[in-house]
Amino acid sequence: MKKPYQPKDEPGKQAWLANLNAKLGSYQTELGLSDGDIDGLAADAAYFSYVLQCQQQVLAYGQQWTAYKIAARSGRGLSLGAPPAALGFGTAPTAVAPGIFLRAAALVARIKAAPGYTDAIGEALGIIGAESTVDLTSLKPILTATLDAGQIIVGWTKQGMDGVEILVDRGTGFAFLALDTVPDYTDTQTFPASGVWKYKAIYRLHDERVGQWSDVISLAVAA
Repeated sequence: MKKPYQPKDEPGKQAWLANLNAKLGSYQTELGLSDGDIDGLAADAAYFSYVLQCQQQVLAYGQQWTAYKIAARSGRGLSLGAPPAALGFGTAPTAVAPGIFLRAAALVARIKAAPGYTDAIGEALGIIGAESTVDLTSLKPILTATLDAGQIIVGWTKQGMDGVEILVDRGTGFAFLALDTVPDYTDTQTFPASGVWKYKAIYRLHDERVGQWSDVISLAVAA
């Protein structure tokens, strides 16, 4: 099983897009890409880099002003000095349409479908995810259960899987409740006068159960 090729963190995404932009032109002919494809990616990469850099400056600037505010409010025996200088972002690249990484993902899909595509090209462009080291035989969900406005929220994390199959026992034995692909799951069943509901789940990958059943969690409920 492969991990996603795109990093989850913003600096990682920026570096991934910059690498794709820097190297894609070398494979333009093999992959059958147009000049518009190459130019569009370059514009997206430049603009995202600019936006991320500006955001990081703003966050650092906010920390500077917070420190200055604290010194102004509560500092004793200190020279306050001048406040932080105004920010300067520099000249912005040409703005692009929203959805930079959606376009990048669509471009990657086209690249992988091109007749001239090879795994070597994929590795160079950073569009092949690393092999997962997850042991699918022992993997199991870790569930939580919390009450929220008369409903039970069954918490779980994906751990690279497609989703979970959830069973519930409302006092008559475990029965199928749901296939959930986006954490968390909300059980909207009306509460009885009193009782204890139990839940367990198992991961699903490619429409098959994988790993082990979770530990059973239980929660007292009352209308």
